[in-house]
Amino acid sequence: MSDWKELCECLIQSDTPYVEGQVDVFVQEIRPAADRQLMQAKLAITALGVYEAELNGEKIGDILFAPGFTYYPRELQVNEYDLTDLFQQADSETVSLRVYLGQGWYCGRFTFENKTQIYGSHAAAAWILELVYEDGSKDVFSSTPDTVVGEESPYEYAGLYDGEIYHAHGRHRPASWKVIASKQTLPGNLDAPLARTRRQEEMPLPTVISHGENEAGQEVTILDFGQNFAGQIRIDPRYLSGQPDGAKITLRHGELLTAEGTLYTANLRKAKQETVYYKGGETRPYLPRFTYMGFRYVELTGCPYREGLLTAFAVYTDMERTGRFTCRNPLVDRLYQNQLWSQKSNYIEVPTDCPQRDEREGYTGDGQAFARTGMYNFNTKIFLEKFLRDIRYTQMDHAEKYVSPVVPADGPGKIGFMNMLGWGNAVTILPQLIADLYGDEAALREQYDSIRAHVDCEISHMGGLLGKKNLWIAPNLGDWLALGRDTAYMAMHNGPVSNAFLINDLRILSALAKRLGKKEDADHYGKQYRDSREAYIQAFIKKNGQMKDDYQGAYVMALSLVLGDLGSLLPEEKTDRDAELYGKVFQTLVKKLREEGIGTGFYATQYLLPLLAEGGEEKLAYDLLLSEKCPGWMYEVKAGATSIWERWDGLMPDGSVNETKMSGGNMVSFNHYAFGSVGRFYYEYILGIQPKAPGFEQIRIRPIVDERLGKVSGSYRSPRGEIRVTWEIRDTGDRERTVLSGDIEGTGSGRRKALFLAVTVPAETEVIFPSGATETLAAGSYERREILAGQG
Repeated sequence: MSDWKELCECLIQSDTPYVEGQVDVFVQEIRPAADRQLMQAKLAITALGVYEAELNGEKIGDILFAPGFTYYPRELQVNEYDLTDLFQQADSETVSLRVYLGQGWYCGRFTFENKTQIYGSHAAAAWILELVYEDGSKDVFSSTPDTVVGEESPYEYAGLYDGEIYHAHGRHRPASWKVIASKQTLPGNLDAPLARTRRQEEMPLPTVISHGENEAGQEVTILDFGQNFAGQIRIDPRYLSGQPDGAKITLRHGELLTAEGTLYTANLRKAKQETVYYKGGETRPYLPRFTYMGFRYVELTGCPYREGLLTAFAVYTDMERTGRFTCRNPLVDRLYQNQLWSQKSNYIEVPTDCPQRDEREGYTGDGQAFARTGMYNFNTKIFLEKFLRDIRYTQMDHAEKYVSPVVPADGPGKIGFMNMLGWGNAVTILPQLIADLYGDEAALREQYDSIRAHVDCEISHMGGLLGKKNLWIAPNLGDWLALGRDTAYMAMHNGPVSNAFLINDLRILSALAKRLGKKEDADHYGKQYRDSREAYIQAFIKKNGQMKDDYQGAYVMALSLVLGDLGSLLPEEKTDRDAELYGKVFQTLVKKLREEGIGTGFYATQYLLPLLAEGGEEKLAYDLLLSEKCPGWMYEVKAGATSIWERWDGLMPDGSVNETKMSGGNMVSFNHYAFGSVGRFYYEYILGIQPKAPGFEQIRIRPIVDERLGKVSGSYRSPRGEIRVTWEIRDTGDRERTVLSGDIEGTGSGRRKALFLAVTVPAETEVIFPSGATETLAAGSYERREILAGQG
């Protein structure tokens, strides 16, 4: 294929003024040489916007939203397709290449502020088609104004938030416009896509909830797809045979129904989430090209529902499923499925916040909070590496080179009055997780300059509003959406949470610099780490173990990232003072949890249950997991949740939406994965699967068992191979002392209960039993049994 830089010379657009939601259709007629045998046809194509290409009416490839979402001022992705088979199947001398061009993230309506033309003034496309013949000769066709014509468009509107208006009965926009060379330019980095978004065929047919008429006398049907998800609806016109041409079919999408059984859409804010389809002569099914929706329920207006009319497809970026979990407790099992669905719903090009309202941006904070869980559910290495590339490019244009809370950002930015620590720290957390769980340090090494620039920015702001040396004290959202404290309090008392992330950045960077042989950096950032850690202890922790800012998130973050290093494969030696202080802070947290229940937000929740399990409070960890009170995961499940809520109290006990928590902006999403970070507890503690060395070169299995779960089974396909664990607590039937397999003894009198454990491991594995007994296993499958303490 020709050099991609040549695409810069063939960027085209329409000559019409910008109109939000406009879709241009370009057509190029290709005539292969008749006197030579075609051996290969390759297309390189990209767009400032979102495109879908067809050859003789056949969709090229199966990618959605090509060329993908990037930080356009610095990077654009280029797709390459082999079209040889499509050309050889053509039965005419001329082949038509048709490109549908939407505005997408580039200049369509996007971001929390609902901006348009964020990155440029107009959608534009560029392509080069290369035909190679048997004799070695070539023909090259590129997108130029003299070889491409504009075609009538069937789209009245297409946008990320509002949906699409599609005319199958005739072209909505006549082809009175001209194709011109675009005055815009492509960015300097033209890269191959790392991750691609596709439709997934995994949704059931809907159930009819209600059927009737609206005030206008139109038929209205409410349909339930049984799952809150991100996706699209296909309309099959064969099931509209009773409708006249021009009939208007409307699909409205929502997460909930009102008490009256109508579609609830107040939490969508300015997003319409609608598909409007006008019936016409087209016989092929209609599928959206330029949007996706977050929904469980659909309101169908304008025609009767017939089975087969509507088919749902989940939409998410390519990820291979690597983790699985089941148990006999239906609530625990459902929660696992909920976090899985929220990951799929929010891993679309970038780790977003939600798939339904007018946001859907790449939030670095949400992304880092859920990342460890997500890496067990799916192999997200490529997805996260692409996001880290987005971070690097976006960071280049930011004042002071800080990492913004949203990536790709909507342009060059500067630090506001909030420091947003916890969000930008994805720059260190994500590549460290890739190194720990996948055993690949390349992302850390590639991100080194980006990490150092971000940490230097953090250091330059130390002192802050309150003048605390070696800490960055400034307003911040803190442990976002924790209950019990209002936003204003958390903003001004965020220090223990935000600075825990800062200290974690310093720890990661100094350790990385040392491994890379950058002695000067290692010494500099190592000293700053020690100074900031000591400043943190003095500023935020009392000698009796109470946090000066007395809320749960402060305790959890101090224990996880400052006094301890939860989950780190690079543990540090701690002083006796540190160990004593850790114990006091831990016991104070345990007391608060017993009295208050869960009170953590987006950030501290990911560490909460693992922290308790590591500290010997396994039963308390399970009590919190299984609690059906609000705040709590099972409260959501009992309320009918099929995905993770943005807020612990998104629904009231009577099932109504907690609109008092909308903060003036309808901020109540029912498909947000941050609190789904509990999935880490499922894999690393319920199943007990943990890396003992990077990339699971060595494995530890230490299940934390609880009879309330019933039989538990799960697996994780690690870089070394699949690890499978099954355990169950059941009556042994034994009444006398028993020597168990693995030389683990159980004692006691009377009927006893035992843990029955079965594991399959691909490499050397240390198994730690509830009694504390250990056994080292080589690769293979094993069954073990241990009498449980207190069960004699």
